[in-house]
Amino acid sequence: MEIVTHLINDTIEFYKWTLTIADKRVEKWPLMDNPLPTLAISSSYLLFLWLGPKYMKNREPFQLRKTLIVYNFSMVFLNFFIFKEVNYSMPLFLPSLFMAARAARYSYICQRVDYSDDPNEVRVAGALWWYFISKGIEYLDTVFFILRKKFSQVTFLHVYHHCSMFTLWWIGIKWVAGGQSFFGAHMNALIHVLMYLYYGLASCGPKIQKYLWWKKYLTIIQMIQFHVTIGHTALSLYVNCDFPHWMHYSLICYAITFIILFGNFYYQTYRRQQPMRRDASSSSKATKALSNGSLNGLSKANGAALTGSKEEKPQENSGRRKRKGRAKRD
Repeated sequence: MEIVTHLINDTIEFYKWTLTIADKRVEKWPLMDNPLPTLAISSSYLLFLWLGPKYMKNREPFQLRKTLIVYNFSMVFLNFFIFKEVNYSMPLFLPSLFMAARAARYSYICQRVDYSDDPNEVRVAGALWWYFISKGIEYLDTVFFILRKKFSQVTFLHVYHHCSMFTLWWIGIKWVAGGQSFFGAHMNALIHVLMYLYYGLASCGPKIQKYLWWKKYLTIIQMIQFHVTIGHTALSLYVNCDFPHWMHYSLICYAITFIILFGNFYYQTYRRQQPMRRDASSSSKATKALSNGSLNGLSKANGAALTGSKEEKPQENSGRRKRKGRAKRD
């Protein structure tokens, strides 16, 4: 029991020490004072994963077509503005990582975190904060799946991706809201523009869905993103970039898990099903040919039997006539 008590006390002391090196610029921003609100939101998300299917078990699925159209296209605009635009009218202005990083003359190879109140650096931190908030909003993806009873879509990859991104990015904003952190968020925001654009168009109905042939390429782009992330992080370690190395190593491990999970998803969805579809199509053609042949053979046999019976009848009749003629002669 004493060991557990010491472990808890050491953890608390370590957390207090980490707060002394945290980014002072973000400590008053929403959700950034302490991790409890973020953990509460993530815990509520996991609780809904358990209770949601039970609630929907004996209920009809919600359609939510208009809701999904509004939600998906709103996420397109949110991620696009994080990537590109600046809007100073908001309390925490919605800056773009691209424009802010360019104004701050960021290096794509190595960029240390500048904790000063320089306007451009604060713009980068603000963009990263909005990126973190967008990961929390993305919890609605799962909520909509469950309300529509699309339970097969709620896979381990889906839950792991959503829950870990929102929770871990709180750490990123709390301690490193800038520097090398901008690269991954910058790239991921652009990919999410394409992804939610696809979902938004798909929610418009069958008339649009028939033109959406590029779904699997979204998965390919995401896997390319993780490989680029690993390469970029390894380069930063190679040049000994002034950025927390433990975060670099953690990011590499984290990206590897996504490569494995997304690679398995791609194989199961697009590669493994292709031979099965080919076998199914060939077997259906063979069955169709076999059925046609049997039907044709059956019709020919029946035709032969009918013609045979017709040919035999005249012979029988002629035999009867001969017999009648002999009887008369006799």
